[in-house]
Amino acid sequence: MATQLGNGGVTLLPGIRVPAFSGSESPFPDKISAERSLIDSAYRSSWLVGAAVDTVAEDMTRNGITITSTLEPDAKQRLQGVWECLALWNSLNNVIKQSRLYGGALGVILLDGDDMSTPLRVETVKTGAFRGIAPLNRWQVSPSLSDRESALGPDLGQPRFYQVTDTSTGIPPWKIHYSRAIRFDASPLTQDENGWGVSVIERIYDRILAFDSASTATVQLMSKAHLRTYSVADLRKILAMGGPAREALLAQMVAIQQGQSIDGLTLMDASDKFETHAYHLNGLPEVLAQFAQQLSGALNIPLVRLFGQSPAGFTTGDVDLANYYDGIMAQQARQLRRPVYTLMSILHRSVLGKALPEDFAFSFNPLWQMSELDRSKVAMQTVEAIGNAVSSGVMTPYAGAEQLRDSSRVTGIGSTIRSEDLARLRQG
Repeated sequence: MATQLGNGGVTLLPGIRVPAFSGSESPFPDKISAERSLIDSAYRSSWLVGAAVDTVAEDMTRNGITITSTLEPDAKQRLQGVWECLALWNSLNNVIKQSRLYGGALGVILLDGDDMSTPLRVETVKTGAFRGIAPLNRWQVSPSLSDRESALGPDLGQPRFYQVTDTSTGIPPWKIHYSRAIRFDASPLTQDENGWGVSVIERIYDRILAFDSASTATVQLMSKAHLRTYSVADLRKILAMGGPAREALLAQMVAIQQGQSIDGLTLMDASDKFETHAYHLNGLPEVLAQFAQQLSGALNIPLVRLFGQSPAGFTTGDVDLANYYDGIMAQQARQLRRPVYTLMSILHRSVLGKALPEDFAFSFNPLWQMSELDRSKVAMQTVEAIGNAVSSGVMTPYAGAEQLRDSSRVTGIGSTIRSEDLARLRQG
């Protein structure tokens, strides 16, 4: 990705030259979030930037949710089926990626026949009106910074409207009320970019530059780690004489090159001397590993997930992955729970034609994948616990069967329980 320059500087991307560090001079530009061309180039040309943006978004939307509250026998299947048909996880994934890349993005809720400039009222959603989510990044909309929400609540101080300014993707020039958009900010504590947060690239730019420069320098050293020399008697005199003597030397070099065989045999004069010099690049793997660890720490993504490399030594990386997945679950609870609940409320109105039950609840499916042995143990314990609850009267057979089917994603048991079976248990 990077190219080393002659004056102590480096080029991270084509056309973007960063000066070398000198004294108090910063080695990277300020407010990278405002440089859209730089951000786009970085995402397109750097796999590290792509991984920094995509990994968290992919993990946050990878395994979906499990509805834990009681619904009608076929209601869950209908809701989940329409959710998948509308590609809502893909859309949320896209919105989160764009928010991490650009510093902010919106997921516009599409309701057929509604006026985008009016507040969203879930109770007025008509059957079949919900059409999905339209992702828009911060460069495609302009927030009304002079007109902000004043009602007390979680949206206090947010821009009341967003005007679509980029219609190149086919999206009309809507004036969107904030209640009709799911907003994501990469770094909400720093909102000096026209009311948006900052890109995740801005905080790791120097670490990417350091890792990239170290990798490029290593490649250059490797190309010089194996040198071959050819000693010619009276070379200085031959070059000084020029003429036929110099031409004869050049012809000899061409003959040697043409005479080299695949077995490494070199044709040469008896008085000439051919040597190879090789040296070891000791310490370079450790240096690169240190830069990789710094980048991993800056992103809060473990090496095994960011670089896809297995840890060395006796560690398996499971503890690092478990801690990382705990962080992803925290981000899901903080950033996704409210949007998913809103989408479920709208989807329930659109699919079933009635309000979401007051006791509606859901949980994000865990990212950690258990081994077959652990899965079998959990399955046995789950079946035993549900059986005891049903036999003791704490749970009805219908509730136990539904709980068993809901847990089948983890245990692998109960996925074949049909809606007809639940309906029969509920009636009996």
